[in-house]
Amino acid sequence: MKPKTHQSHNKKIKFTAKEEKFLLSNEACRIATVTAYNTPHITPVSFIFKEGKFFFATDYGTTKYKNLEQNPKIALAVDIFSSVNNKAVIIHGTVNFIESGTMYKELYDIFYRKFDWVRNDPWKEGEAPFVQVEPYKKISWGLD
Repeated sequence: MKPKTHQSHNKKIKFTAKEEKFLLSNEACRIATVTAYNTPHITPVSFIFKEGKFFFATDYGTTKYKNLEQNPKIALAVDIFSSVNNKAVIIHGTVNFIESGTMYKELYDIFYRKFDWVRNDPWKEGEAPFVQVEPYKKISWGLD
């Protein structure tokens, strides 16, 4: 099966109904960033997919935060690996930090309701930002 690819730097990426269903049914992904020395860094994160964008929380002291501060480009993989059928949506995007305000509160409420780890270790506005990923390229496979 050939991956479906779409790339655009000027217009909003549109997700198919199958891609959206897959993204909404998953809550973890892996993100890749690059250090100041061009060393790749990958880490798993919990995410939400909302209005064609991805959101995850991080701490200010993390490598991913420091990398994204220096270079706002990111890759994100939402996938299920199986010897029978691999499914994935891979994203290339740029990030913005959401550190306070109405959007921050809305995201925090969603994360609080969705993830046990947030309820078990809550934080306050200003203690940890949300990262918003705006996709400019997508590749998907196995969702048929």
